[in-house]
Amino acid sequence: MNDNFVVLAVFEYSTEAQITKSKLDSEHINTMLADEKTIDTDPLLSQAIGGVKLLVHKHDLERATEIYNEIRRYRKTENGHDIHCPNCNSNHILMAPPDRKNILYMLFPFFEKSKHICNDCQTIFK
Repeated sequence: MNDNFVVLAVFEYSTEAQITKSKLDSEHINTMLADEKTIDTDPLLSQAIGGVKLLVHKHDLERATEIYNEIRRYRKTENGHDIHCPNCNSNHILMAPPDRKNILYMLFPFFEKSKHICNDCQTIFK
């Protein structure tokens, strides 16, 4: 990965990433996607490889974050209810990237349970 780019967001599917990428591109922010083609080939790999990563140039990160926070959709339960952070009670919840340092993840990436991360306080929870 290019050292000039940082991960802005992680998406389960490439279509979600493409929509956000298009909005940022229209605002003249340099973007690229990582793992998009792999997940398009086999969507079941999304959780195992940590989803599609939307990368932005590090000089555009602050502006890209502001735009993304205005348009993003936060995660909900299967019934469509908001998920709340156990730490700050915020409902700005996203899919957390996998813990790639965890030995169990390295051995059995398909069995890693998805986790959530609070966009406000950065607490990771299940």
